[in-house]
Amino acid sequence: MKYGIKLKKGLDTLISENQELSSVENQPKLTRGLLFLLAITSGISVANLYYIQPLLADIAQDFHVTAGEIGRIATVSQLGYALGLLLFIPLGDIRERKSLIFSLIGVVIIALVGVALSRNIIMLGIACFIFSLTTVIPQLILPLTAQLAEPKERGQALGIVMSGLSTGILLARTVSGVIGDIFGWRIMYWIAAGLMLILAVILKFFLPECKPASSIRVTYGQLLKSLWTLFVELPELRKAALFGAMIFGSFGAFWSTLAFFLQEPPYYFTAQIVGLFGLVGIVGILYTPLAGRIVDKKTPEFVGLVSGIITLIAFIILWQLGSNLWGLILGVIIFDIGTRGGQISNQARVYSLIPEARNRLNTVYMVSYFLGGSLGTYLGSTAWSILKWDGVFLVGSIMISIGVLSFLPALNKKGYEVTSK
Repeated sequence: MKYGIKLKKGLDTLISENQELSSVENQPKLTRGLLFLLAITSGISVANLYYIQPLLADIAQDFHVTAGEIGRIATVSQLGYALGLLLFIPLGDIRERKSLIFSLIGVVIIALVGVALSRNIIMLGIACFIFSLTTVIPQLILPLTAQLAEPKERGQALGIVMSGLSTGILLARTVSGVIGDIFGWRIMYWIAAGLMLILAVILKFFLPECKPASSIRVTYGQLLKSLWTLFVELPELRKAALFGAMIFGSFGAFWSTLAFFLQEPPYYFTAQIVGLFGLVGIVGILYTPLAGRIVDKKTPEFVGLVSGIITLIAFIILWQLGSNLWGLILGVIIFDIGTRGGQISNQARVYSLIPEARNRLNTVYMVSYFLGGSLGTYLGSTAWSILKWDGVFLVGSIMISIGVLSFLPALNKKGYEVTSK
């Protein structure tokens, strides 16, 4: 294993000497049906984080707060998600995943009801923080998919699950915009709680018990400490974390301000139209499995670098042509292709490092990813308040440029081949 020797000293204190990998026979087979269920679960779960985006302007009006103030609710949600990744995802390396997922779903349902019942922005922020803290189910499912998939099919399997996750994000914006415009934003969160309850029932009957890939015997505290060891000892993990943080930061800057942009001249769109606008991202979803196959055939680094450049081009298009509907649509399509390709390449890159530590690797990566997203959301909403669309472009383009530049030393130093693994 590429990094096994290097990490042995740091991890020996965390893993018992008689650790043995679980046999392949003891884990479920990744059938098409199970893969589809994992993709659907990821999509329904992650949607909870994105219902708010088309509704931000309406919620701000309801609570009589500014765009900057309501934008901080989205930032709080992403910070909650990052903390949830840190606290809960490492448990996937030592706990059976089905019971862990059920526990998280229960808290999510209660918190979503809390959002629907919120009477002020403080109560809304607390409820959003709690459901975001526990809506980390997709990040348990992705390492599980990597564990169950055959190595040669891992990129494609991750691409399918990511397609389900991306569909959840897209439909979240679309559905919440329509529901919010017709029935009010609170109804959307009642519906979200109901969907999570239905999902729990389905998983009860159809999700098999999924034990971790290894028999690690450590305390919870030791498990958390090992995250720092992984971060320090794995340069590839650090590079992926930086790129992921920057590309999701640009994503947050754009989508957290789009509702305000579309409700001003020349568009004057309602929340319903803003939500429907998210359907443009279907092209990016269709591209996700293809990105996974490209990763399998070439290298994650190659796909990541190209995806970063594509995302930067998209920001330039959105900045220069965003006032024209066709330019805005074109920019969003290219933007989604770039960000989705970057995410697939990063996760394939991270999951290939140490198989028995995939949940912890995913924790380090995704915490960085959502910290970057929360930073981008905060900076984007702040920039919108000061410089409007020019400010959003400035924040997004700087963040994605940093991400792209992070590849150059690695490519020059290690001489990555971009045509084959």
